Amino acid sequence: MENRAYNPDVLNCIANLSNDEVFTPPSLANQVLDTLPQELFCSPDTTFLDPFCKSGVFLREIVKRLDKGLKEKIPDRRQRIDHIMHRQVFGIALTELTALLSRRTLYCSKNANGPHSVSRFDNEQGNVRYDAVRHTWQNGKCRYCGASKEVYDRGDASEQYAYQFIHTDNPENLFPKNMTFDVIIGNPPYQLDTGGAGRQAKPIYNLFIEQAKRLNPRYLCMIIPSRWFSGGIGLDKFRDEMKADKRISKLIDYANAKDCFPQNSISGGVCYFLWERDYNGACEFTNVNGQKKTTIKRDLDEYPMLVRYNDAISIIRKVLSHKEMSLSTIVGSLMPFGLSTNVRGHEVKEEGDLVLHASDGITFISPQLITKGVDVINKYKVLVSKVSSEHAGEPGKGGKFKVLTTATKVIGPNEVCTHSYLLVGNYDDKARAENVCGYLYTSFVRFLVWTSMSSINVSKSVFSFVPLQDFSHPWTDEMLYKKYGLDEKEIAFIESMIRPME
Repeated sequence: MENRAYNPDVLNCIANLSNDEVFTPPSLANQVLDTLPQELFCSPDTTFLDPFCKSGVFLREIVKRLDKGLKEKIPDRRQRIDHIMHRQVFGIALTELTALLSRRTLYCSKNANGPHSVSRFDNEQGNVRYDAVRHTWQNGKCRYCGASKEVYDRGDASEQYAYQFIHTDNPENLFPKNMTFDVIIGNPPYQLDTGGAGRQAKPIYNLFIEQAKRLNPRYLCMIIPSRWFSGGIGLDKFRDEMKADKRISKLIDYANAKDCFPQNSISGGVCYFLWERDYNGACEFTNVNGQKKTTIKRDLDEYPMLVRYNDAISIIRKVLSHKEMSLSTIVGSLMPFGLSTNVRGHEVKEEGDLVLHASDGITFISPQLITKGVDVINKYKVLVSKVSSEHAGEPGKGGKFKVLTTATKVIGPNEVCTHSYLLVGNYDDKARAENVCGYLYTSFVRFLVWTSMSSINVSKSVFSFVPLQDFSHPWTDEMLYKKYGLDEKEIAFIESMIRPME
């Protein structure tokens, strides 16, 4: 038997580490590079920038392509590598550690002027720079990235995570005068802890995209979470701008982030896109779900949120053609009774107490603690858990998605809930409330909810495509498929994606 030495790519090994940094596997970096016009790698004048280097994988793979593409124009390999390294490939590292790692990847030396560097520079950084910068604090937050002063004002001894590329009003000043880039590409940081209630994280990948556009490259490619499809904290304006931007020529979306990053669960999946400065038209949208891939050209701004599944478009169009009111119009606001998720009642009911539904069970609470929704306490209500049962939006066994939990239920008069639930209307009679609850159990409704979801959280907006019905009688999937004229292929798609409710 022939003996073969195992020679793994160290950047694959790094990408497979399970930690807070989402490193890009070489295979994914090459998929992103494949979206670019390949003639870019045959020109000695094309310039590339990765402004958020982690492992240096993008720069390394770019050099490989340029090395091959410039063979005829610069036949001498020593001259060719020097030309590529000095004049075509540039990076800005996120931290001092990733700067050393990226230089080691690109130059085979942590110092660009070291004796083992494949292309010698007259300084340690070469074209992969890292300069420690500080946050600019205003009212306890960084005015550039929104980082919390309490969390990130750590002194000189600790990493500040003040990323150089976005902590400036003039990104062009980070480079030599008159320096321009044909391609800006990479995998930016996704979020920062803001130090707010619940320690919620603030998305920051949108800031890198906005900053990159200010440099006016010919092409812009980035890998980012897909949560922006339906907005979210700080992303509504960004979502609207991205959907309306006709310069996005390609968008490749992975419903399950583990298809890109095997060791990372990224709620709502991930995507990468190609933005072309001189393009104006529809987007070639590709959705990847396991082994299934679909691609069509469409306008990203057809609906308020970006629908990720191409096969869902015809179904949504049929539903919306009826011009009915949306179920979202009867979905209540957050904290329907003014009770946060951590509120708990007492075990023994006292006179006048209300029944309290929380995520961990039922207790009792005084009506005097209710600060909202007093007018619906004596009604029947339909509760929907605020958290979908799907972990990070990933499918379960068999590839189907479980949307909404069996915590979807009817509660009666003198019953209330914490912020763990949303209210879907209030009703005078129990039968009507049960018909609404049964409607929410259908695969048809949960499919329409699923097309609007990009995270594990259920919000009012995810019901936007769900039509309001006459709830004087129950509804079944068969009745709904017939009402909206769905064909066999469309019904099969719904039932192939949505797991029946337990």
